[in-house]
Amino acid sequence: MIVATTLAELRSALAPRRDAPIAVVPTMGALHEGHLSLVTAARARAATVVLTIFVNPTQFTEQADLDAYPRALDDDLAKAGAAGVDVVFAPTAAEMYPTGFATTVSIAGSLTETFEGAVRGRAHFDGVATIVSKLLLAALADTAYFGQKDAQQVAVVRRLVRDLGIPTEIVVVPTSRDDDGLARSSRNVRLTPADRVRALALPRALAAAARAAADGEQDAAALRAIAAHELDAAGLTPDYLAVVDSDGFAELDRLDRDAVLVVAARVGAVRLLDNVVLAPVTVSSDILDDRPVAAPTGSPR
Repeated sequence: MIVATTLAELRSALAPRRDAPIAVVPTMGALHEGHLSLVTAARARAATVVLTIFVNPTQFTEQADLDAYPRALDDDLAKAGAAGVDVVFAPTAAEMYPTGFATTVSIAGSLTETFEGAVRGRAHFDGVATIVSKLLLAALADTAYFGQKDAQQVAVVRRLVRDLGIPTEIVVVPTSRDDDGLARSSRNVRLTPADRVRALALPRALAAAARAAADGEQDAAALRAIAAHELDAAGLTPDYLAVVDSDGFAELDRLDRDAVLVVAARVGAVRLLDNVVLAPVTVSSDILDDRPVAAPTGSPR
């Protein structure tokens, strides 16, 4: 496995591999099974898999959150090697934002101003769009892999690729979940045991609403109320809970197109995101597995 720390090293490593498909998996490190599921998906389609590890400072709106974000490069490299990654790109902030850096990729409109954009501020998605653009252009991969858990970020990435004409296909992999149903996240390690139990209300809430949609409920307000009931029972007040269009993230009144039920809530000191994909007739999500999600049992991890 090649470890590149500069853009020049990355391009040099990929130059002799461009006659076969290349995939890139952008991450901020602290790798877990969710990240590795992206690698597995990429490995199935590409001859070369690139994994990027970069804690991007420009997408953090709270310095404390940036400082607390887990970093474990040696462990990440070991996991990447075991997963079959061919090239790891682990640059420094100075490499990605050198002295005099003055360019920002900014997507206008409600896609970046609502939900996470409203809570974190417009600068959050500016930071995401800028760093993802730089990483995609650096790798020039055929495909790039992202997890469904960060649904609004996925929509932002799809928009920037479409608008800028970046020749990389965006592949979205279903949310990876622990056995108890909680969406895997690098921030989960900061949950106390008690907060971990409370956090399970998020997948329960989404599962309840998804089952209602699968049974024919099309009213967005009714679906929100079903999910809110589960959150209230756990004492969680969401930053937002909404049924949105999966492409532009416009809030919907009814399930008349492919949609996503999105939620964000702070559990103790940790802010968690989750979502479930909804469709007008059927539901496409592993969250409907009733065993861990509807009735979690046992001690949380």
